[in-house]
Amino acid sequence: MPIRPFLAGRPFDPEKISDMSKALEAVCEALQLRMIDDAATRLVAEKIIELAQRGVEGADRLRAMVLQELRHSE
Repeated sequence: MPIRPFLAGRPFDPEKISDMSKALEAVCEALQLRMIDDAATRLVAEKIIELAQRGVEGADRLRAMVLQELRHSE
């Protein structure tokens, strides 16, 4: 599932969108979430977008940071 539906018009270059989409898929797989528009997937997407806006780059780094943040918030 691409991250585009969650961007709400926020501008990102195509490479960053691709990285964010890959990170979304990887995090959802790691957390065993279904790739649908639900509250859990939206939360993951928003975390990825927030990190990307702060300058975090690369699908692997985004994935790792989101998983780390989510585990610390439990």
